[in-house]
Amino acid sequence: MPFVGFFEIVVAVICYLIFRCLSNNNGLPTNFPVVGMMPDLLLNYYNLHDWATETIKRNHTFTFLFKGPWFSNLNILTTVDPANVHHIMSTNFSNYPKGPQYKEIFDILGEGIFNSDADMWKNQRKILTGLVNHKRFYNYLVRTIWNKLEKGLLTVLEHVSENGLMVDLQDLFHRFTFDSACILVTGYDPGCLSIEFPEVQFSSALDDAEESIYYRYAVPESVWKLQRWIGIGHEKKMSKARETLDHILAKYISMKREEVNKGNRMEDDGEGVDILTSCMSERDILGLETDDKFLRDIILNFMIAGSDTTSAALSWFFWILSQNPKVESKIREELKSKTSTKDNENGGLFDIEELKGLVYLHAALCETLRLYPPVPFEHKAPLMPDILPSGHRVVPKSKILILLYSMGRMPSIWGEDCLEFKPERWITEKGGIKHEPSYKFFAFNAGPRTCLGKDVAFTQMKAVAAAIIHNYHFDLVNDHPVVPRLSVILHMKHGLKVKVTKRRSVEY
Repeated sequence: MPFVGFFEIVVAVICYLIFRCLSNNNGLPTNFPVVGMMPDLLLNYYNLHDWATETIKRNHTFTFLFKGPWFSNLNILTTVDPANVHHIMSTNFSNYPKGPQYKEIFDILGEGIFNSDADMWKNQRKILTGLVNHKRFYNYLVRTIWNKLEKGLLTVLEHVSENGLMVDLQDLFHRFTFDSACILVTGYDPGCLSIEFPEVQFSSALDDAEESIYYRYAVPESVWKLQRWIGIGHEKKMSKARETLDHILAKYISMKREEVNKGNRMEDDGEGVDILTSCMSERDILGLETDDKFLRDIILNFMIAGSDTTSAALSWFFWILSQNPKVESKIREELKSKTSTKDNENGGLFDIEELKGLVYLHAALCETLRLYPPVPFEHKAPLMPDILPSGHRVVPKSKILILLYSMGRMPSIWGEDCLEFKPERWITEKGGIKHEPSYKFFAFNAGPRTCLGKDVAFTQMKAVAAAIIHNYHFDLVNDHPVVPRLSVILHMKHGLKVKVTKRRSVEY
């Protein structure tokens, strides 16, 4: 009989939890005893970005405290308030470093620029800013993009269109940006972008690592640390991913050391040079300690910044175009009126300097990044107690998430038409690009940590978009589902399956 009584109590508690989860609570998660708001999180786990967006819309401060299970260290203050973003990222920047918890969650990044704080971050940023902004690197960037478009992306699309094949554009962009980033960072072309579609171990490992990092945000710290210790679940995937990444990066570093030691040092011949060569060849000038661990972290951080984020942005851009043919037509008209004829001499490629002046294309890319930011959230924690502009008090153990995905969907920030894809919102009355403050348009971060590769990303995206839109037409495969993948990078869960056809009659 005591057993029956206990069983009845358990059933009653479960029924109560289910009833409360499904009942009206003004749309906000219910804070249950012991388990906190975890039931709501679990019920909405596979639609987490949109659920978080709707939840925070219902909170008048646009800042919401998610309460995890007791003693789980999973209480998270989520915000989309631009005033809070400006305070955290700029006004009181020194009080909001990445912090030890961030570094532990993103431990695979080592001591790279994404993880580092204080003097280590300042030194890396200063050095890398000089390298990325140097004319040598820009020349190398332009040459790399041009070659990969001509001999890689367009070659594959030509093959696909001629044979009437279906292709996953997300996979194609991933290969393009991975090859390009690898060349720019290490000087070596892995050759992943070809009609053979070879396996890309590095990218697969990176996907597994990013998915595992996302999982660490969704469960109590004790759970994923136990899984890491035992070697199961997402932590097993993380461990294997780390082994793969470390092995490949070690190979590139070894090859480059041998090349540099043989005297094949950097020459300023106007063609440009990769970042790894610059680090090794100018280590004394730059003041670098170029041990293998440091170089490994530098390369991996740059590969993620230069590959995953750009490919995600391009994937969402072309998906949106498939839903908005009028926007595609306007971009094509802008290409026709604002650029030189390139069909005969360059196979449909455009001069990269000319692409800088394409206002509507730039606006369409910004609008894509507003709605589908490649990094959907940013993690911060204060060093000292603070009160945010929204009135919320935070302490050193507080975990703050800035929800970039949700910010782009807030009527209070972007107007009642915020869910519409509307490039015109980025164009001034005089026909120029409208500037939006970074604490409102947060896709490239804000304040001192503003993305170093912003111009590089736009250069790549414009070159790819112009070449494809001018030369090809694509149709989404019928009934193909397009939803975000649960990862720290906003990839598509099922890819972007399309049919590609060559545009035969293009007159410029």
